[in-house]
Amino acid sequence: MTEVELPVWCRLVRADNPGPMTLDGTNTYVLRTGDGNVVIDPGPWLEEHLDAVLSLGPVSVALITHHHADHCGGVDLFRELTGGAPVLARDPAASGADAELPPHGQRLDDFGLTVLDTPGHTADSVSFVADDGESVLLFTGDTVLGRGTTIVSHPDGDLGDYLASLELLRTAVPADALLLPGHGPLRPGAAGVVDEYVAHRRQRIEQVRTALAGGARTARDVVEVVYADVDPALWPAAERTVEATLAYLRAGD
Repeated sequence: MTEVELPVWCRLVRADNPGPMTLDGTNTYVLRTGDGNVVIDPGPWLEEHLDAVLSLGPVSVALITHHHADHCGGVDLFRELTGGAPVLARDPAASGADAELPPHGQRLDDFGLTVLDTPGHTADSVSFVADDGESVLLFTGDTVLGRGTTIVSHPDGDLGDYLASLELLRTAVPADALLLPGHGPLRPGAAGVVDEYVAHRRQRIEQVRTALAGGARTARDVVEVVYADVDPALWPAAERTVEATLAYLRAGD
């Protein structure tokens, strides 16, 4: 994939935690502002990673996209290393944050970011939009990844919410906005990437219907049919998404 150039005020620092669920590692973003750097997802408890993040300059605040440990597991160490920089999240208790993010659609005026509630992957998932008048960046956490697809982490995640969040993201920024995911490469043309995600999820819903019609009875049964070509190491995660799909179908999609 072609290397994407970021605006000078945004830097990507990738954590050294690669794996089946984290792809190349967790993407931490550092945004330079006049009031100090904004860090989106400090990442896991890896001191070398946080040292790299903090080497880019003083930090004013950290923002969390959702409560999974690969995105916020290092918040206590982050506070220690920054001398107490505040951490904001949609669900502070789940994320170990200090306070709740502003409501959906509200702009963080001091930092030039708009908060978007995008539940589905998890109940507390949020995205952020940065617009400097020349570039529009969409930070999606794990709602949209840079490669492959994400999971709907049932029972915390909800497929109906997830589909609604994708529809929101498709219209929240210009079609050519740059999508900055929680894992994987940066993706230009945010709207097209989101369209791919919608199409994939709709396809999976139909595959689950077909598996049920063919006699599958449990989420595991469905996984063995629908995800037969997927590495079995990923089946537990796939099973959570199938559980979310079954709940969605029971609710009448």
